[in-house]
Parts: sequence; C-alpha cells; structure tokens
Amino acid sequence: MDDLRAAVTSLRGKYGDVPTVMRLRNDLERLELDVQDVHSLPPTGLGGTPIEMHQLTDEPYDASMWADDADDEGLGGYRGRAR
Repeated sequence: MDDLRAAVTSLRGKYGDVPTVMRLRNDLERLELDVQDVHSLPPTGLGGTPIEMHQLTDEPYDASMWADDADDEGLGGYRGRAR
C-alpha cells in the first residue's frame, strides 16, 4: 500500500489534479478503507468456525509416497512403467 500511495503521489506531482490522477487517488482511498475493513474481520471461516493455520515445512516429500506409476503432471507427462 505504501508503494502504491507513493506512486499515486508521484503522479499527482507530475501531472497535477487531472481527472485520471484524481480517480487513482479516490481508488487508493477506497482500497485503504477496504484493507482496514479486512484487518478488522474476525479470524473465522464460513459459518463462523475458527480458521486453522497449518505450518508447511520446506522438507522434501517422502519419495515412497509416489508409486512407480505416478504421473508427473506439469513435468512432461506420464513417466511411469505401467504404460
């Protein structure tokens, strides 16, 4: 938000209060209000249930989880022995 605010301020300094810059200032003000609203929301999910946070590690997956016929989607397609 700080970078966005600085950019809009820079545009205002360069171009003045032209309609385009004024719209950007208005959009920035609304966005800042929306961010404040989001920060004030309770930490619950749908139906008012608390959201559980799960910490993910950077450790590699256990290689035994992937069978010999697993498909490497996104890595060039099927590489298993079954086909």
